Amino acid sequence: MRKLKISELKLGINEINLTAKVLDVSEPRNVRTKLGYQTRVATATIEDDSGKIPLTLWGRQIDEIGEGDTVEIKKGYVTEFRGELQLNVPRSGEIKKVV
Repeated sequence: MRKLKISELKLGINEINLTAKVLDVSEPRNVRTKLGYQTRVATATIEDDSGKIPLTLWGRQIDEIGEGDTVEIKKGYVTEFRGELQLNVPRSGEIKKVV
């Protein structure tokens, strides 16, 4: 599957592969999931040469990704939260630092 640019992302697209730089990561907050589990969530802003988008980080992803990192995302999908597009990575997907 080809890599997409952030400017190409639209609501409902899934199976997204892209590489981007992490501009910042919010302070994690504790939330309860729909299934009743307690976990942490944070929002990172990522950027490539075409634009920026918020990226939702869950649990251990928060500890693995930091400001200034370049990340490769596989099998991401786009949702809308409070009127803004955001990128998510499901359990079946992958987010990793590129060295």
